Amino acid sequence: MSHVSTPQRSDDAPSRRRDGRGRKRERKGGRRIGRKILLGLAVLVVAAAGTGYWLYSDLDGNIKGVDIDEAIGDDRPEKLPTSGQNILILGSDSRAGANGELDKANVSGARSDTAMVMHIPEGRTQAVAISIPRDTLVTRPECTKPDGSTVASAKRVMFNSIYSQVGPACVVKTVEKMSGVRMDHYMEIDFAGFKGLVDAIGGVTVTTDQDIHDKSSGLDLPAGTHRLDGTQALQFVRTRHGIGDGSDLGRIGLQQQFMMALLTEIKKQDLLGSPTKTYKIADKLTAALTTDSDLASLTKLAEFGRSLNGVNPSTMETIMLPVAYDKVDPNRVVAAEPQASSLWKAIRSDDEIPESAKKSPATGG
Repeated sequence: MSHVSTPQRSDDAPSRRRDGRGRKRERKGGRRIGRKILLGLAVLVVAAAGTGYWLYSDLDGNIKGVDIDEAIGDDRPEKLPTSGQNILILGSDSRAGANGELDKANVSGARSDTAMVMHIPEGRTQAVAISIPRDTLVTRPECTKPDGSTVASAKRVMFNSIYSQVGPACVVKTVEKMSGVRMDHYMEIDFAGFKGLVDAIGGVTVTTDQDIHDKSSGLDLPAGTHRLDGTQALQFVRTRHGIGDGSDLGRIGLQQQFMMALLTEIKKQDLLGSPTKTYKIADKLTAALTTDSDLASLTKLAEFGRSLNGVNPSTMETIMLPVAYDKVDPNRVVAAEPQASSLWKAIRSDDEIPESAKKSPATGG
């Protein structure tokens, strides 16, 4: 993986390049990579839960559940008989508790930088994943926080701030309000949970074509091939300042490389074919997993995973929510119309998504 240095940007600013007429355009590769990483994690969780699930009933306590129905109440879109299944999947990186001890940077709390709506049509033979850029300005509806307090509605709120400020149920409600699509399930995966997973399988091998020295993550690797333990793996996927232009694009590239290496290691060891090894995987993955209450047990998660057996991840279509640069703040984006409305309408009615709904002014696509 080669890296080209460019001027450093703010962590919150979209990654961009300029077209032939000098206008800024967002790079498409990073967003697409992020979707593939998160999708890979979700598939791995479901696969582990669906293999010999009856062995893992004692792991139910690992999975953290969020009562989305109780938190949101009746203020939700109608569940249409033709809408298939819709799952909101978040990738978070918590720096609290034991995870914080692994981090050299002074960063607290949890961030939700990757979000996608996975739509599984009726018949469940194919699926589509819609990525919502983290810096999209949205209208946050009135929400109830986990402590029971109420947060008023607000306009022009950056999408990825909702998770840390109000909680996961408000993220679900915001997505439902902006899309008109009822979310059947919620799944959150904490990337820090991979430390235990990597240690359980004896490490993961990666190759870098340049030295990586990142004081923030603590990673110090010379160019070459390395067998990473859990702590190094966590540093690897968090590294940003030591590679590329210092933006999230470099970090996403490392995350993709690590995810592919992890899946290769799992396949090589045939972990999912061994009850003992699969138990270890399930233990580590469930510890990093938060779901809605309806999926918050190994039995329920495995049943749901088996219902998706007909879905082939390799044929899943990935789409970024069509966005345009905000006219007031060019570092933020807003949903592009009429493309976004057309996209959500197709999801609600379980119809084929029009090509016009896949085009985003911010990416020039």
